[in-house]
Amino acid sequence: MYAIVEINGFQYKVQENQTFEITNVKDFQKGQKVETDKVLFLKDDEKNYIGKPYVEGAKVIFELAGQKKGKKIEVMKFRRRSNYKKIKGYRDLITVVKIDKIVTP
Repeated sequence: MYAIVEINGFQYKVQENQTFEITNVKDFQKGQKVETDKVLFLKDDEKNYIGKPYVEGAKVIFELAGQKKGKKIEVMKFRRRSNYKKIKGYRDLITVVKIDKIVTP
């Protein structure tokens, strides 16, 4: 069984007992259980559920496992022949999530 879920404006394909990374969650507390009902698609063993836009009665329960910094992104401004170069770096915060349960309608 798997589901396609919308979290923080991004879509993720999730399965039970899976660990993956999402964009930063505000008011983070390690071990906190969060549930979302924004399930776009759900594939059960015998049936497929397609949402319009979301599947009614379906939800995904997940646990916030940790936070870390993402990969560094460098932004560079450059002007030729004028001895001008400016480099800035940026690292986004990432939340690690563990899927506990997928509830079917």
